[in-house]
Amino acid sequence: MGKKYANPPIIEAVCEFRLTHDSAWDLTTPGLVYEEVREDFPNKEQRLIQEVEMTPGPRGLDQKIRTSERILFLTNERKTFIQVGPHLLAVNCLKHYPTWGEFKPRIEKAFRALTHTVDIKGLQRIGLRYINMIEIPGQSINLDIYFEFRPFLGQKLPQNMLNFIIGCELPFFDKRDSCRVELTRAVSDKPEISAFVLDLDYFLVQPQTVSADQALEWVETAHQNLEEIFEGCITESLREIFQEVK
Repeated sequence: MGKKYANPPIIEAVCEFRLTHDSAWDLTTPGLVYEEVREDFPNKEQRLIQEVEMTPGPRGLDQKIRTSERILFLTNERKTFIQVGPHLLAVNCLKHYPTWGEFKPRIEKAFRALTHTVDIKGLQRIGLRYINMIEIPGQSINLDIYFEFRPFLGQKLPQNMLNFIIGCELPFFDKRDSCRVELTRAVSDKPEISAFVLDLDYFLVQPQTVSADQALEWVETAHQNLEEIFEGCITESLREIFQEVK
């Protein structure tokens, strides 16, 4: 993201579109979408997905777990796939992430297939998310060397941390959009490596403020902002590990 790297840390990227419930949808919708994308996504699978829904209640937030059915259309290498569920379409790309120039056209193809199939009355949510697995040689890592976005401990606290998780939300466009930034320590299967997950989730906060005609432009802007946030989270020492391509 941002600059080009020979060894990028991205392990998954996903772009999601959630439609308002007054948008037309029936059992034939996934099949109609598939007919438009089958040349690039010829393989079909069916999966059950569990989602956690948080809703305000009298005693705070109520948590509900919903199970929904998704139809997946996968490329032959099975590293990129489209998910279609009730009023939802998502495009996922797993490691090894190619480039935005290759991922973006697949998002565009999937979304245009949806617009040709469904009368979209509104977009409840759009999201673009990048999950990065950052591996640094060594068991004891000084985070200041590698991260601009990192936990801070006051001088009166022990400076050694076994685990941590930090996060924040950054507003964009008068709080129409937001980006959730989280950094946490991860478990590495290599004892000589320290691992961290940097999760960047950029999403539409205010429903129906972006039309279907504006959705792909929104995605491009979201990606530009994510590039800047990613680069703002890391230092030159990490860029050396990622092997920046000049």
